[in-house]
Amino acid sequence: MATFVLVPGAWLGAWAWEDTTRVLRERGHTALPLTLTGLAEHADHGGPRTDLDTHIADITGFIERNDLRDVTLVAHSYAAAPVTGAAGRLGDRLERVVYVDSAPFAAGMCMLDLIPAQAADQLRQQVSASGEGWRLPMPPFEVVGLSSSLDGLDEGRRDVLRARATPQPFGTYTQRLTGPVEFGAGVDRVLVACHDFTRLLDAGVPGLAFLNQSPWRRFHLPTGHWPMLSAPAELAATLDAAVS
Repeated sequence: MATFVLVPGAWLGAWAWEDTTRVLRERGHTALPLTLTGLAEHADHGGPRTDLDTHIADITGFIERNDLRDVTLVAHSYAAAPVTGAAGRLGDRLERVVYVDSAPFAAGMCMLDLIPAQAADQLRQQVSASGEGWRLPMPPFEVVGLSSSLDGLDEGRRDVLRARATPQPFGTYTQRLTGPVEFGAGVDRVLVACHDFTRLLDAGVPGLAFLNQSPWRRFHLPTGHWPMLSAPAELAATLDAAVS
C-alpha cells in the first residue's frame, strides 16, 4: 500500500481531495491531502511574502514532521511548481511523483511563464485591483474555461468550487523555481493526463516530448482539468493503478 501526499492546485485546499482521499483509503492506502499556506483553512496564514518557496517548505515540512517514507507525491495543476521543488529536496523519502494534468517545472520557471503575456498582464491588474495587492481571486468560469477544460463539472460542482475557492497568493505565480529540481534516479515518474493535456501530448509539443518517453508512465483520465471534483473515484482508481 502506498502513502499519498496530495497537493491541490491554485485556489484549492485539502478539501478538494476529500472524495478521492476516501476512495484511496478504502483501497488500503494512506492518503494525506495538504492545504498550502494562504489557502482554504490556512488563508489567514498567508501574506504579501507568501511565495513559491513558502509552498515548497509547506510540502517538505509536512513530510518531514510526519516522518513519512516511500512517499507518492501528487501534484495537481499549479502544485506542479512547489511539488517539483519539494521533490528535489526530499531525497530518499520520495518513492514516486505523480503530476495530474500538469508537468514538472524546470529551474528558473514560474507560473506566469505558462500564460500568454497579455493574460499575465491582466492577472497583475486583477491582483492590483483586488485591494490587497498580493492575492489573485479565481477568475470567472468563462475565463478559466478558455485555458482549462471544465468537462465533468456540472453546475453543482461548479458552485462548490466557486464557493470554496480561495484567492491565490500571487507570489506563488511570480517567483521562479530555484534550488534542486532533479529527482533521484530511482524515483518513479507518473503523469495523469486529462482531456486538454492529452491533446497537447498527442500533438507532439516539443517542450512536453520527454513526458512520452521512459522513465515516465502515462495514464489518461477522460475528464476535465479538475478530476478530483469531476471524477474523484476514477482519479483514485488511476492513482491506485499507478502504484500497483
